[in-house]
Amino acid sequence: MNPGKLYLIPTPLGDTEPAACLPQSVLETACGLHCFVVEELRTARRFLSRYGLRGHIDELDLHELNEHTTPAEVEALLPLFDGQDVGLMSEAGLPAVADPGAALVALCHRHGIEVVPLVGPSSLMLALMASGLNGQSFAFRGYIPAKTDERRAALKELEKQSRTLNQSQILIETPYRNDALLADMLQILSPTTQLCVAADITLPTQFIRTKSISDWRKNSHSGHPNSHSGLDPESPIGKRPCVFILLA
Repeated sequence: MNPGKLYLIPTPLGDTEPAACLPQSVLETACGLHCFVVEELRTARRFLSRYGLRGHIDELDLHELNEHTTPAEVEALLPLFDGQDVGLMSEAGLPAVADPGAALVALCHRHGIEVVPLVGPSSLMLALMASGLNGQSFAFRGYIPAKTDERRAALKELEKQSRTLNQSQILIETPYRNDALLADMLQILSPTTQLCVAADITLPTQFIRTKSISDWRKNSHSGHPNSHSGLDPESPIGKRPCVFILLA
């Protein structure tokens, strides 16, 4: 086997022109590949068309790798690297970060296949950059439990760890649970804990704001349908992609 390389190809975080958030060299690299492993076929086709492959999508060799892909199915992707380079793409942002594509990266390392990360947007790092919170010590906690009691217990534990370590805690949530998560934060976290809410990062509707829990509570608008979220009525997060960062 004469293995090719695995290129980690970033994608925009939403309906943004690729040239606005990706270097030209990334677009050129993507357009030079024939084989891709992608999280979702329809999304990948749309991105690659906008990258410069419009009219050539049907000529590409596309393979899905998502949360339903089994370890055996990941192993079965190994022959793709025989004599050719392969691109890995997520549905949004950087592949293999909070993304099932990490399994393919691990496979490549086990078999001595070179992994080449390319520059692109990361909602986690962009949110941390813009938060004003501790960028020297931070932890990405991913998704926390969906059930209310378990979620609240997890939030209290993260707040405790943040206070003990002076460490920013970064969370994400399924968009339709954003408001429930934020409502729990406002209800149970300490008034002095700092919270950054970063929604629709890099999009025209971007909303990034850091305040104490006490100040978030003050900004709740009684009677407004979004009042439970603590956001200004004109900028609710609702079901938009969002990153939450807390620092106690």
